[in-house]
Amino acid sequence: MALDYDLVVLGGGTGGYVAAIRASQLGLKTAIVESKKLGGTCLHKGCIPSKALLRSAEVFSLAKRSEEFGILHSNLQLAFEKVQLRKNSIVTQLYNGVQSLIKKGKIDVYHGFGRLLGPSIFSPLPGTISVEMESGNEMLVPKNVIIATGSSPRTLPGLEIDGKAILTSDEALEMENLPESILIVGGGVIGIEWASMLSDFGVQVTILENADRIIPNEDAEISKELEKVLMAKGINIVTQAKVLPQTYEKRPGEINIKVEIAGEEKNYSAEKMLISVGRKANIDEIGLQNTEIEVKNGFISVNSNMQTKESHIYAIGDVIGGYQLAHVASHEGIHAVEHIAGTIPEPLAYQTVPRCIYSHPEVASVGFTEQEAKEQGYQLKVGKFPFMANGKALVFGETTGFVKVIADKKSNDILGVHMIGPNVTDLISEAGLARVLDATPWEVGTMIHPHPSLSETIGEAALAVDGIAIHI
Repeated sequence: MALDYDLVVLGGGTGGYVAAIRASQLGLKTAIVESKKLGGTCLHKGCIPSKALLRSAEVFSLAKRSEEFGILHSNLQLAFEKVQLRKNSIVTQLYNGVQSLIKKGKIDVYHGFGRLLGPSIFSPLPGTISVEMESGNEMLVPKNVIIATGSSPRTLPGLEIDGKAILTSDEALEMENLPESILIVGGGVIGIEWASMLSDFGVQVTILENADRIIPNEDAEISKELEKVLMAKGINIVTQAKVLPQTYEKRPGEINIKVEIAGEEKNYSAEKMLISVGRKANIDEIGLQNTEIEVKNGFISVNSNMQTKESHIYAIGDVIGGYQLAHVASHEGIHAVEHIAGTIPEPLAYQTVPRCIYSHPEVASVGFTEQEAKEQGYQLKVGKFPFMANGKALVFGETTGFVKVIADKKSNDILGVHMIGPNVTDLISEAGLARVLDATPWEVGTMIHPHPSLSETIGEAALAVDGIAIHI
């Protein structure tokens, strides 16, 4: 028997379940189809578990410095099995919370693999969803569909992921023991977070990055500062490094691989290798061929309202490319649902989306980098303020890094804000709001920030744009 819905969400990750909750709030009869667990990659394989591990690594690193704070200790040890238990308990608590929210919204959940069907006896339009479950198949006939199937780690041809010696972030999260050494292929966001975490846990880390600098999509000054700090922690960073997958050799307790650098081949070895070269959309076998939906460069094409070429079928999150971030997927899901419900949602302003790297030190940004702003033709004025000159940072014992504000000389609008230092993934929200409101540096700088607080660095950097910062 076919079951009718106003909306079926294909995928119950962050974007999918948030979309379903919003649809329920708007009175739409809604269902989610999820082949694994509600919460998706972010909750079970990404954002939450990795940040739990990063926090443990940060605490361990801080504990080793406790004498700086007048606290003496002896026989400091890392119990990695307890680190993993803490991570798992956090995931479980949040998973239970998501299930409660779905139950509260009276949203039906089908645990199985969903595929889009073409026009059939169930509907003259493509979009009927066949759900393969252990108990058999179920047919769902929605008026609208949101594809929110997420993404999975990319791999390198020739490097087989075995889950033991060669890993992606999925397998790395489940490690029972830490390796003595690791090669991380890729110096983007995920690679940097793992490098920072494992180094703080005491693992010898080497990053092999193909571009000419790590985090190449971030501001060049931030990248340079992060590289300096990570290298000071003992991380070996190799840029313009082309890994040659066909040369790898596995031996007991060791992986060897050749890397081409400036035309020369060099050998690198470690106990394990982590492949961190981006993520690919989960669009295989979900029935796209039964529709007119277009796929470009491996991602589903959508318009500004998240509609595919089939106007009643929407797509959000990692499957459409762009910013592959949980908070972006959530807002894309809300936007799609509100459009389905007949409201006129404001267009998503991607230039106001905060981007965060939860390494130690943290990195956060919003808006244009300095290079991007110049390429857009803006005449710039830039202000910076170091955490070294901030009282709260000194109290924290975390004085590395700075805040950088980029503004347009003509309009005086803030174009971008970039930070590296303590707790900047929390501080960036103020900068994001400034972008939303088209604030000027003067407006941010003259806002009264509490003292002592890390947020004072934002106000000082904003004032520095016009040369009127007080404490530098």
